[in-house]
Amino acid sequence: MQSQIDGSLIASAYRSIPRKAMMPMLNGRPDPQLEQALQKVSPQAVQKAKATSQDFEAMFLNSMFSQMTTGLKGEGPFGDTPGTGVWRSMLTEQYSKSFAKAGGVGVSDAVFRTLIMQQANQTKPITKEAA
Repeated sequence: MQSQIDGSLIASAYRSIPRKAMMPMLNGRPDPQLEQALQKVSPQAVQKAKATSQDFEAMFLNSMFSQMTTGLKGEGPFGDTPGTGVWRSMLTEQYSKSFAKAGGVGVSDAVFRTLIMQQANQTKPITKEAA
């Protein structure tokens, strides 16, 4: 009972931390370059980059899962029946979307960082005269 209470207190404390206060991480270390780039890019662009990077990882995982199941033979859902190809492609697509949404294998993080860094480099710095 006590560990359940402690766990919920920790979870609620974690949720109460403002997200902007947390520095982005790269390979387990703070990433000040990405933090600076995020300040230059609009929130809409950040959301779009996040969705794009997640979709890219889902496509990558779908390709990987498809290759993994190509040579399977036998009975059941992974067998070699006439409808298996269609069913298997839908299954691997859903697996890949689930994996990407749950955090994936790290491809989306790298793609997101690259997209944000490119967008930040293309934006003009705000000068004192313009502000």
